[in-house]
Amino acid sequence: MSVDSVTGTTSDVSPEQRAREEELLDRVLASFDGAPDARLKQIMRSAVQHLHAFLRDVRLTEDEWKQGIDFLTAVGHLTDERRQEFILLSDTLGVSMQTVAINNEAYADATEATVFGPFFMDDSPEVEIGGNISFGVAGEPCWLEGTVTAVDGTPLPGAKIEVWQADEHGFYDVQYGDDRVAARAHLFTDEQGRYSFWGITPTPYPIPHDGPVGRMLDAVGRSPMRASHLHFMVTAPGFRTLVTHIFVRGDELLDRDSVFGVKESLVKDFLEQAAGTPTPDGRELGARTWSQARFDIVLAPAEAKAQGPRPSPAPH
Repeated sequence: MSVDSVTGTTSDVSPEQRAREEELLDRVLASFDGAPDARLKQIMRSAVQHLHAFLRDVRLTEDEWKQGIDFLTAVGHLTDERRQEFILLSDTLGVSMQTVAINNEAYADATEATVFGPFFMDDSPEVEIGGNISFGVAGEPCWLEGTVTAVDGTPLPGAKIEVWQADEHGFYDVQYGDDRVAARAHLFTDEQGRYSFWGITPTPYPIPHDGPVGRMLDAVGRSPMRASHLHFMVTAPGFRTLVTHIFVRGDELLDRDSVFGVKESLVKDFLEQAAGTPTPDGRELGARTWSQARFDIVLAPAEAKAQGPRPSPAPH
């Protein structure tokens, strides 16, 4: 059974039935002709065309349509100010990463972006350079440091870095259902564009899978596990906002992250340190092991268009 690449209909659909379906599609598309916003008109017409093509491709049954409505209703009911089930759905279908790709075209050596995720919160506490964002959550201490620069290497002092991560049990603070704020904070780069802070060594964890998105993943035989990572959002005047992660080299989940967020350029070495190894800032950790990683961040100009990597310097 073949599928018409233009209409989305299968070859065993009669000409009369195909005409009925196309006549309905034409009427729906025409209903947007009077939209005063040209961009909204474009989006709605394209969305309708693709949605109808999907329906006609799979020959969706009325029972399946009802199941889909019930699924989306459940996603909406579970979404509130602390849990964003719709973002989880977008993430697990690759929609979030595709949107990131469209809106963050490659520019020189600018750091690559990845998914925002559902657990960012405004008004995180500020820490000083070298401060501790963990606020006592469970996990192995980890020292993170790096710089924030423009693509030409110019340091960006005062760049705002927001960081957030799960604890070693795989939970973000907002998932505990109380008012705790932990493993998230923001800080600003110094005059040389440098930053550093203590967090915890990232570990793998499942996305919340006790709701409709989790049931969808289970139904299709997919894992909810995310590769170990730490979230960053970096802003500076005149530069494109960067939303990204860093991932732990050697994590076996790197090639099957449940939200398709891993990019090779964002995989970093987290170097394990034995208990008693001196820390960069002289902090005493007693008998605890710790890790350290470096993440140098490069921001693209605010109006950056796609541009290939810079050529390597010519040999002297």
